[in-house]
Amino acid sequence: MTIGDHLDSLYRLPAYTFPGPDAAKDDLPEADGCAWRVTSDVYDAGEEWEAAFARFCEDVDTTRVRALIVGAWSEAYDSASTSVVDALVAAKDRFPALRALFIGDMVMEECEISWIHQTDLSPLLTAFPRLEEFGARGGTDLVLPAVNHSSLRRLTLETGGLPAEVVRGVSASDLPALEHLDLWLGTPDYGGDSEVADLEGILSGARLPRLRELALRNSEMQDAVAAAVAAAPVVARLEVLDLSMGVLTDDGATALLAGQPLTHLKKLDLHHHYLTEPVVERIRQTLEAAGVEVDLDRADADEDEEDDGTVWRYVSVGE
Repeated sequence: MTIGDHLDSLYRLPAYTFPGPDAAKDDLPEADGCAWRVTSDVYDAGEEWEAAFARFCEDVDTTRVRALIVGAWSEAYDSASTSVVDALVAAKDRFPALRALFIGDMVMEECEISWIHQTDLSPLLTAFPRLEEFGARGGTDLVLPAVNHSSLRRLTLETGGLPAEVVRGVSASDLPALEHLDLWLGTPDYGGDSEVADLEGILSGARLPRLRELALRNSEMQDAVAAAVAAAPVVARLEVLDLSMGVLTDDGATALLAGQPLTHLKKLDLHHHYLTEPVVERIRQTLEAAGVEVDLDRADADEDEEDDGTVWRYVSVGE
C-alpha cells in the first residue's frame, strides 16, 4: 500500500488547503470551520512553506483556528522539518484555540513516506499544551523524547520505520488523557529498529490510564508484538486493538488467541495479514461469536518465494 490521498479531515473538521499567493482570498471558509492545510511543493517550490504560513497568519483569523495540517515543505526528501517546527513554535501565541496538529501530510507523488525528513517534534507539544490531537508522517530523523502532556487525546505516528528512540520516548511519556495511540513501527530497512521491549511502557498502560484504542501496526515484527500484547495489562481496558498492516503469521495470531480473552473488544483489526484459512476461521469463531468486529481482509499482503524456498513477506507501508 502507498499513501495516495491527503488527510480529508482532522479533529472532525474537513480539510481545506490554504490557497496559493495568486488565488483570491474573498471566499475562504470560517477560521474555525475547517482543518487548514498549509503546504508548499517538495520539488521546485515557488513559495517556501514558511512564506505560505506567514501569509496564512495574515489572511486568516488564527485565534479561531482549531486544526492545522502541515503539508509539504521544500525538499522534504533531504531537508528536515526544523524550520517548520520553529515557525509554528514562534507563532504559538497566535493560535490559542488550536487543538489538533499534523506534520507531514504528503502523498507518494510528493515524497515517499520513508523519504520524509522530520526533526524533534517535542517543542510543538510544549508550545501547545492544549493540543488534543497530534500526528506526524515520516520517520527519518524523527525525534520525540518522553513528554508530559495533560491534554493530548490522540497520538499518531505514521512511518515506514519508527526509530527505537521514538518508541521508547512514547513509552516513557506521561499522557493521562490519551485515548487513542497509533504507531506504525515499520521495518529496519527504513529505520524501524525497535524491539518489543521498547513497548513495555505502552503495554503496561501505567502512564496511559484512559487509553481505549491501541494500534501497534505496520510492523515487520508483528508476530512478536502480538505475543507481547497477548499478556499486556493494557489490553483489558481497550475497546479497539489494531495489529494490522504488518507481517502477522499464524504464530502471532495463535499466541494472541492463547493469551488473555479478547471478547471484551469492540473491534480487532488484523487486515493485511499472512494467516492461513484455519487460523482465520478460528479467530472468527472465537471473537465474532462474542460480538467483536474483526477485520481479516488480507488486502495487499503479497509474498514472494525464491527458488530455494525462502519466503519474503512485507509490511503494508515501507518505502
